[in-house]
Amino acid sequence: MAKRRTTPQQLPDAVRDAVERTIQATVGSAQQTRGAFDDVVSGAEASAKNVRARVREAVEKTRPATSDDIRELRAEIRALSRRLDKLENRPAARKPASKPRSTKRSS
Repeated sequence: MAKRRTTPQQLPDAVRDAVERTIQATVGSAQQTRGAFDDVVSGAEASAKNVRARVREAVEKTRPATSDDIRELRAEIRALSRRLDKLENRPAARKPASKPRSTKRSS
């Protein structure tokens, strides 16, 4: 069998066509891969935000009260006590006065 030789004119065209087909195939799959990667990254970002919010909420619920928190709560309790006293039509509770000392002497 005789071998057919490609003319120099046809060889560069054939190589060029092969390279172009390869590039087109690669670009298409690269775009698909990039799209899938973008979806994964977006999902990971959303999950991270969700986890961050849940952790923040959990920390806020379990953190101990500060002195400012306690001071505010005491002020609220005092205000509620005054409102309750007004609703019940009774004078506000006062600090107990010291008992008067007895002037009687034992004989």
